[in-house]
Parts: sequence; C-alpha cells; structure tokens
Amino acid sequence: MKYIFLIAVFNALLFIVFLLQKRPRALHDNILICWLTYLGFFIGIYAFYSHDLFTHYKLLSISLISLLMLHGPFLYLYIQTLVSNQDRLSWKDLFHLLPYIFFNLYILVSSFQPVASEKLNIERLSGNFDPPLLFLIFLILTLLSGTIYFILTIRLFRKLDIRIFNNYSYSAHIDLKWLRWLVLVFGIVWTILICVTIIHHVFNMFSMVFCTDGLFLSLSAFVILIGYLGLKQKVIFSAADFEASIGSSKPLTKYAGSRLTESEAKQYAERLSDYMKSSKPYLNPELTLSQLAGGLGISSHFLSQVINEKFELNFFDFINGYRVEEFKERTADPRYSNFSLLGIALECGFNSKSAFNRIFKLKTGLTPSQFKKTL
Repeated sequence: MKYIFLIAVFNALLFIVFLLQKRPRALHDNILICWLTYLGFFIGIYAFYSHDLFTHYKLLSISLISLLMLHGPFLYLYIQTLVSNQDRLSWKDLFHLLPYIFFNLYILVSSFQPVASEKLNIERLSGNFDPPLLFLIFLILTLLSGTIYFILTIRLFRKLDIRIFNNYSYSAHIDLKWLRWLVLVFGIVWTILICVTIIHHVFNMFSMVFCTDGLFLSLSAFVILIGYLGLKQKVIFSAADFEASIGSSKPLTKYAGSRLTESEAKQYAERLSDYMKSSKPYLNPELTLSQLAGGLGISSHFLSQVINEKFELNFFDFINGYRVEEFKERTADPRYSNFSLLGIALECGFNSKSAFNRIFKLKTGLTPSQFKKTL
C-alpha cells in the first residue's frame, strides 16, 4: 500500500513541474498546482508516518485528518475558476479555509491543556468515552466537507450548462465532461468511506487504519487523474464570450431594465431570421453568441434578449434547430446521396456524432437513420 501512495506523490510532483512550464498559465492552473502540492504533501506524510502518528501522536494525527477539509475547497475553487473566467481569487474565497483554520486552532489550544487534549481522539468515539462537543462538531464537518463541496460543485456545473446553452452552439471540449465524471465517482467513493467510518465508530467494526487507507488510496487515484487531465485543460471562456454571458443564468426577468424597445426587438428578430437564411452562420461548428452578434452588428446582450424573448429559445437550441433543418434538406437532396449521414451532419455544422444524434432525436423524435427511411 505504501508504494501506491509514493507513486501518487511522484505523479503529483511530476504534474506540478509540467504545470509550472505551461504557457500561458491561467488561474485554474495555479490552483491545480497548489492542490497537487497539498495532496502530494498529505499523501506523502501518511505513507511514511501514518501508523506511528495514530499510535503515538494523537493530536498530530487529528491535525493530519483535518487536512481533509481542504480537498473540497480546492475542488470547488478549481471548477469555479474554470466556469467563471476569473483571473484572481477574491477575499470571499478565503472563507472556504476557515473551518480548517478553526479546527487546527482548537487543536493547538487543546495541546496546552492536558485534561482537554486527553479527550481528543479519532478512534472509536463510543462507550464510556466522552469527547468534547466542539471536537465532535469539527470531526463531523471533516467527514461531511467532501460531500458538501461535491454538492456545491454540481451547482457550478449547472451554471456552466446554462452559460453554454446561452452563448455556444456546441458543447464538446467545453462542458468539462471529464471533471463531471471524476467528481461523481469520487463523491460516491467519499460517501461510501464516510459510511464505513461511521460503522467503525458506532459498531467498532474494521479499524481506523482500514478507513484511512481506503481514503488515501482513493486520493492517490484522484491525484493521478486530476493531474493528467487537468494538465490538458484549457481556458473555456474567452473574455468576450464571458462578458456576453453575464446574467445568462438568470430568468428572463433579467431583461426588465433593458433599453431595447419592442419595435427594435422585432426589427432585430427579422434581421436575425434573414441573416440565418442568407448567410447560414450556423454552418460554423464553433459559432458563438458574440460571433453572431458581430455579424449582425448588434450587441451580444440585445441578441440574447431577442433569441430568448422573440424565439423563446436559448442560443444553443436556436442554432442547432437550423442545423437540424439543414440536415433534413440535404438528406432529401439527391446531390448528397453519396454522403454518409455523419458526413452530412458535419457539413451542417455539427462537430461530433454523439452531439448530432442526441440533438436530432430531441428535435424530431427520430434517429437520423429513421428519418432517412421516411423520405
């Protein structure tokens, strides 16, 4: 087991070196560097000293376990910087570190009070043992911190989805699919380990070392995956696209104070429809809201309002609706009889087979092959 932990530490150090050489290096890269440094240090200490710490140094072992409170905040801040295009952290982001700081201050103060420190123990907390209430609260927060932050990250992914649907006509390579799966799997593993730890304390089954070994084994796998995949992750939103997306996650009442008049909105809607038919910008597989607004010569915010209110669609569905209709026309055209269905789809602006099949089935209720048979 020790060698597995050391392999994870080596991988963490290797990924840190690669990330430090990455140019340009965004804020999420810097957070990943700090995250891997913390995980490498955490796993390395456990690999060499875990059993001695739990046996002879109770307070140090508790402080080591308290480091688990940092994993969730690192995950949350990493995803937040990816979906919000931040170039620096704010002072509010530091609030995520407060539970860890307060826990260790409590441990430090208790270390100067022998009577109080004797009651601190992360082994089985049942029977005649009577741990302090505040200590129990900190332990419960440590156990739940991972689950809490995994739930918070799901909300961030929801914000990312809304931003994509309102500003992009595609989702491949910007939907953080790899990170969604990693968060989901690790969230399930974390929850299982919490249940095992609770069973240990309540029923005195397993051992504390068994619980912590399982946790650090999953952390080791996480280090290798997040380091490798995070190294390749690029900035999702450009500055222009991010400015256009501000407010996109809010309901349509966000336009209540808009300066766009009803007559202007109708004119823009007509211009948009004519432009879509004549220029066919949707054939560009990486079309964005800001690019379409530039082609029309209007602001991205006004264009978003027109699409939402006049067509009652988000940008993603609006553009892909035209692509579906283009595919249907070309499929019925004898000139495209030698093209495969995927070939026609790519010509119509779709950039992947999976996205095309999913969107076409959603729009028509048929698969592309089923539609072709109806012609």
